[in-house]
Amino acid sequence: MQHTPKIAIVDDDDGVRSALASLIRSLGYDARCYGSALAFLADHETGDPDCMITDVQMPGMTGDQLQTELIAAGRRFPIIFMTAFPTAATRDRVMAAGASAFLDKPAEPDTIASQVVSAFVHHRGRTHPRWG
Repeated sequence: MQHTPKIAIVDDDDGVRSALASLIRSLGYDARCYGSALAFLADHETGDPDCMITDVQMPGMTGDQLQTELIAAGRRFPIIFMTAFPTAATRDRVMAAGASAFLDKPAEPDTIASQVVSAFVHHRGRTHPRWG
């Protein structure tokens, strides 16, 4: 039985979550959506995703704070950051901590798709978790 990769989408904007989920599903992945970083951390039922796409600016806990929390807990998987408010300091911080990508919103669907594939290549050494 093949493993269908799970992509966690963490964004406080319903429209962004919905659009990203549609894109991720069209690429053959499972999408799990969360309206906040805290909602993702509270999900103890589904296990870690194969990759995460998260917003940076969210109420309660920012995306970069989520990354810090995950690293501290030993939870390692590729994280792609997206933000409408990019700063060099945030980009440098999340990339230095191991982020797979830092994209400006709105990001093109082809860019998101290629970054997901790239995240799998760098994290697992193959183009897709189902392959190789």
